Amino acid sequence: MAERLYITNATDAGNLSVELSFSDKTTQVVNIGEFIRQHPHPQYNKYLDPCKFRTFKLEHGNIVWGKSWDLMFPIEQLHAASIIPARAQ
Repeated sequence: MAERLYITNATDAGNLSVELSFSDKTTQVVNIGEFIRQHPHPQYNKYLDPCKFRTFKLEHGNIVWGKSWDLMFPIEQLHAASIIPARAQ
């Protein structure tokens, strides 16, 4: 049985990016701002403000923004540093 992958630490890496450490001892820098700019939505747009962006927290092994988890991403995508979904063909 594969061990569950989760985030063990998250720090602000600047420019709306986060540096994430994972339970498998790997680290990734993920640009969250790029995702928000490519997928504008009133619920996400507020996190383009660096002060609001830095309010992220770790909950249940995932990085989340907002009281109701306004913004979060699948762990596997964060681990691959690829949160931009592929465009439909």
